[in-house]
Amino acid sequence: MTVPVFQEYEPAPDCDCPGCVQQRRTLAAGGHPAAHGCRRALVLFTAAGVVLGGGGGVGVAQASGPSDLAGPGQAAFDADHEQGRRGPLHGGPLAGPSGTPAPPPLPEISRAEIINRAKKWVTAKVPYSMEAYWSDGYRQDCSGYVSMAWNLAGNEWTGSLAQYATKITREELQPGDILLFHNPDNPTKGSHVTIFGGWADSAHTYYVAYEQAKPHTRKQSTPMAYWNNSDRYVPYRYKGVTGAATATPVVAVEDLYPGAASFGPGANNAHVTRLGEMLIARGGKRFYQQGPGPRWSEADRKATEAFQLAQGWKGGEADGLPGPDTWELLVTGEGKNIPAAEPTAPTTPTTPTAPTGPTAPTGAAGPGAVPATPTPYPGRNHFRPGQVNDHIARLGRQLVKRGYGRHYTTGPGPRWSESDRRNVEAFQRAQGWRGAAADGYPGPETWRRLFAPRTP
Repeated sequence: MTVPVFQEYEPAPDCDCPGCVQQRRTLAAGGHPAAHGCRRALVLFTAAGVVLGGGGGVGVAQASGPSDLAGPGQAAFDADHEQGRRGPLHGGPLAGPSGTPAPPPLPEISRAEIINRAKKWVTAKVPYSMEAYWSDGYRQDCSGYVSMAWNLAGNEWTGSLAQYATKITREELQPGDILLFHNPDNPTKGSHVTIFGGWADSAHTYYVAYEQAKPHTRKQSTPMAYWNNSDRYVPYRYKGVTGAATATPVVAVEDLYPGAASFGPGANNAHVTRLGEMLIARGGKRFYQQGPGPRWSEADRKATEAFQLAQGWKGGEADGLPGPDTWELLVTGEGKNIPAAEPTAPTTPTTPTAPTGPTAPTGAAGPGAVPATPTPYPGRNHFRPGQVNDHIARLGRQLVKRGYGRHYTTGPGPRWSESDRRNVEAFQRAQGWRGAAADGYPGPETWRRLFAPRTP
């Protein structure tokens, strides 16, 4: 039994089919080939597990697997990084003549702002796509990610990002700079760009890369300059970056967040030991009667929870399990320390007094009391693309109940959708919030107001 498979390939330069002619014209004008060109049918013999070319001697690219390079942070990589073309925010046709026009005046931005913007997509785990656009308007591929981090006015691609930057040497790299590989012969094959986040070793052989790649945005230790085509990556610095150049600190590989699987019941590893040591240094000694050690314990959970509560986090954000934000505050020494245990106030006998009126029912809010939220906030991570859970369905039903369900065409249901985000955004805007406070993702205050009892 055979199954036809179609794959894009680079046609011969003398191919005169309409698609290839159009592709050569587009490339000559400085544009992006998109979907022009020939298509070759391949036949996949599933029984034998052999893929044969459909003629012409064109080989089939093997699926990318883990790199053979040894080193910290080794991970699977994608050999091909498909790229969307230049365009405005949220997509749509590109106005003006074809080609690559001169960039507009550049907005100024600091290195810290670039990295903070890059972290937002890492936290949200924005899915990779060369066709989809995130809620902030930027395309969900690697060049759209850099466009977002640099706060550019539109979506660029690997063939145009260099216009906004100055070429530098690799030793001059500082957080917020980029490493860019643009393949002019075939931009859809290998072209890629990463954001430099700091050196991962003193020898400058590894660095912390923020990048948009399949399956979603990630931050990881990466060999200089990349897992493949390393010698073809060129370092650039955004022309609008502010602040004087300083020595780039080494970001130790062990300081990178090791992942949620490293913590919690059953975990037994060096990361748990280090977590306990950092928590003790930040005021959590009283939670440990012994240790800390490599085996996860209730002491680790309670100390982590106390640290999270000290940052002002509530609900699911203070669940006692360290996420990327908790880990970053601990390894950098930032944030607030765990406060000392408050002494228990002595019990003072009181003389009971007779009630002067009807007794209020248990749980009722008296004069000046703040009504309690009947449904505790479950945490931000439940409300993100790809999430499926009962909290999303409960959120949707409450939005409809409160009159903010007009964006639902079906449901609401347990799978997070753009309809959920738009309805939440409408509710947030009704509170008078704007900007990041009305991004469509429910935080603790959105949840509290949404589920708070209605005043008669």
